[in-house]
Amino acid sequence: MKDNNVLEFIDKDEAIDLLQQMIGFKTVNGPGDELPLAEFIGQKLEEIGVETVIDDLGNDRGNVIGRVKGRGERETLLFNGHLDTVPPGDIEWEYGPYSGAIVDGKIYGRGSADMKGGLAAMLIALKAVKKAGWELKGDFIYSATAGEETDSIGAIKFVEDGGLEGVGAIIIGEPSSNGINIAEKGAFWVEITTYGKTAHGAFPQNGTNAVVHMNALLSELVSYRFKYEENEILGHPTMNISTVNGGVKTNVVPDKCSITIDMRTVPGMDHKEIVKDFGRIIEKLSSQIEDFKADIKILNDRAAVETKGDNPFVKLAEEIVKEEFDKDIRAKGVNFYTDASIFLPAKQIPCIFYGPGDANMAHQPNEHITIDSLMESVHFYIAIIEKYLVL
Repeated sequence: MKDNNVLEFIDKDEAIDLLQQMIGFKTVNGPGDELPLAEFIGQKLEEIGVETVIDDLGNDRGNVIGRVKGRGERETLLFNGHLDTVPPGDIEWEYGPYSGAIVDGKIYGRGSADMKGGLAAMLIALKAVKKAGWELKGDFIYSATAGEETDSIGAIKFVEDGGLEGVGAIIIGEPSSNGINIAEKGAFWVEITTYGKTAHGAFPQNGTNAVVHMNALLSELVSYRFKYEENEILGHPTMNISTVNGGVKTNVVPDKCSITIDMRTVPGMDHKEIVKDFGRIIEKLSSQIEDFKADIKILNDRAAVETKGDNPFVKLAEEIVKEEFDKDIRAKGVNFYTDASIFLPAKQIPCIFYGPGDANMAHQPNEHITIDSLMESVHFYIAIIEKYLVL
């Protein structure tokens, strides 16, 4: 880092306290309830002189967007993270899920890794940059959005409002163990339902068994093969038959049976083509099995996205990790989705995922991050602001 003086403006205790306070906000999705946390972050941004907007999405949901104006000589740098978390689960935690307890250099709490740690580190980095008085050659945006764990309501609203206009690069603070991720698999979830005709279980010949028909469909699905090219980073797509639900009582012929399927796709795959393939399977079974009826419902449709490893922004991030922490790392990919699945289909922008904490901690009981990883992220975020917007 050229200006090492900026590191003097990092307050470790403040970073820890900020994350603990963020963890204390219960933003479990559903229902989300992100607005109070958005307002809290908005207040912190305004205190350091950042132009801030709270976007109230209704039902106690909300985004917060802070913008630091630059001289317009470079494209905007966007830092993004999500405000919501998954539930703490039924397994009892060793430390309270909203306690922010510190034990052996670790901060515990739901969202500590996924991803309030990233949001806190980005805010502390921005505060240090503001205190250092850096003049930016382009705008900087800090955005914290609602709903990533379910429908990405916040990211969609951000895009619809023109939030990506002028943006040249994106960093999403998802947990990456302070490494660099540049690709994510798509998520395509569908529900398929077969329909039959109910009858008394003593007279099954009078009905049409939807569960039996689903069995025929499942036999076809487990032998289905995706059309794709193996991705260098993400590898192969996957399909998981996740749930089966059919029938009402033992002595009743079931007239309905539904399954849900979780597919994780790789770049280049067309989700619409998968639906067409499934439709052809249904047509085939309809011609072979009397009274066979089924339909398909799309539950979640997230595109697989990737930024190529030779992109200058990726190279810049890798250089920073080498220069600042003396680590040789190679950009990787992840099997889960982020709000990049909303941003990148809307506009092709280089995007990396970098944040404190281990992604394996996400959605787990006793979720935590180390204080060291939190502070390393602050350092990285400052360095990339400098390299992208200052030098």
